[in-house]
Amino acid sequence: MSAPQKPFSRTVAAIPPSGIRKFFDLAQSMQGVISLGVGEPDFPTPWSAREAAIHALEHGATTYTSNSGLLELREAITDDLADRYGVRYRAADECLITSGVSEGLDLTLRALLNPGDEVIVPEPCYVAYQPCVAFAGGIPVPVALDPGDAYRLDPAIIGAAITENTKAILFGSPSNPTGSAQSAADLEALAALAREHDLWLISDEIYDRLTYHGTHTPAAVSAPERTVTLGGFSKSYAMTGWRVGYACAPEPLAQLMHRIHQYTMLCAPHMSQIAALEAMRTAQDDVDEMVADYDRRRRLFSKGLDELGLTCPVPGGAFYVFPSIASTGMTSEEFAEGLLTQEKVAVVPGNVFGPSGEGHVRCSYATALPQLETALERIARFIGS
Repeated sequence: MSAPQKPFSRTVAAIPPSGIRKFFDLAQSMQGVISLGVGEPDFPTPWSAREAAIHALEHGATTYTSNSGLLELREAITDDLADRYGVRYRAADECLITSGVSEGLDLTLRALLNPGDEVIVPEPCYVAYQPCVAFAGGIPVPVALDPGDAYRLDPAIIGAAITENTKAILFGSPSNPTGSAQSAADLEALAALAREHDLWLISDEIYDRLTYHGTHTPAAVSAPERTVTLGGFSKSYAMTGWRVGYACAPEPLAQLMHRIHQYTMLCAPHMSQIAALEAMRTAQDDVDEMVADYDRRRRLFSKGLDELGLTCPVPGGAFYVFPSIASTGMTSEEFAEGLLTQEKVAVVPGNVFGPSGEGHVRCSYATALPQLETALERIARFIGS
C-alpha cells in the first residue's frame, strides 16, 4: 500500500510554520524558562464566567446553538459597541459569534476575496494575517510601518501601495506585536482612502479594552459601511481557551461569512458563549484590575529595557513591547535563540511579524512583575556576556 503521490496544496505548503509556535514549543521543552513569548494573560478567567459555564454544563448546555451564536450574546456585543463607541451593527444579521478572532478573520477573507485580489497588510503585524490572505486566494501586500513614527498607519505610505487589484486593508489596533494604538485622525484618513479607492477595512480589535492612553478608537467609527470589526474575549477577559470571538460587518458581507461558518464551524462552543455573556455582564471590575496591573508591568518593563540600551517606546495598548535590539549587533533570531538557551528567557524574534520586524523582538508582559524583574536581570546578563 502506498500513500497518494499527488501534491498537497501548494499554497499551504509554501507557508512556513508559525514562528511564535516554534519558540513556544522550545520553551516548553526546557525547565525554569520565563516565557515572554506567547500572548496569553496570566490571570484566570473571571470566576463569574467560569461559574456560569459550570452551571450551563450542569443544565445541559452541550448542544449546538444557532449558527450565528446565541442572540443574547450578539445583542450584548452590538449594544456594547454602540454604548462605548457609537458604532452600530444589527445583532440579528450583522454580528456573528466565531471560534475566536482567528475564525472571524478567515471568514472575512474567504467571503471577500477572489483569486488575485490584493490585501494591504501593514507590518510588523500578527503572524496569521498574511498566511490567511494567501489561504483565501488573495495576495498579501506587506507595507512596512516606521518604528520612528510609532508604527502609525500613515495614509501616505499605505496609499502608495494601492493598485487596481487592492480589495482591502487589514490591520490590528492596538497592534500585536508593537502595542501601537492608532489615532482617530489616522483612522479617519484611512477611511477616506478606502472610500476613494473602494476598499474594505478589516480591523482586528481584540485588544480594544487593553489601552492605556485614553479610549480606544474603532475603525468603524469613520467608515461603518465598509469596515469589518473583529473582536473577542480571549485577551481582555483572559478567556483564550474558551474560543469565543465575534465578527461584525455590513449585512451583505456578514451573510456570506455566515454561509461559510455554517459549512465549517457550525457554531462556537455553547457553554463558552454562555461564559462570555456572563463575563460581559459581570466581569468589568476584573478587566479593570487586569488593565491596571498590565499598565504597571508595561511601564516597568519598557523602562527596564530602555535602560539596557534596548530602545523601547512605551506602547499604547495590548500587552507587548517591541524593543530594538540593534545595539547588540545580533539578528532577531540570534538574540531570541541565545537568550533562551543561555538565560532561559523566551521572546519572539521580530522578523516573524514581517521583514520590518527584523532588529526587534516581541516580549509579552502578561507575566507577573517578579518574573519580569528577573527577566530583565537575565537579559542584562545576556547582552553583557
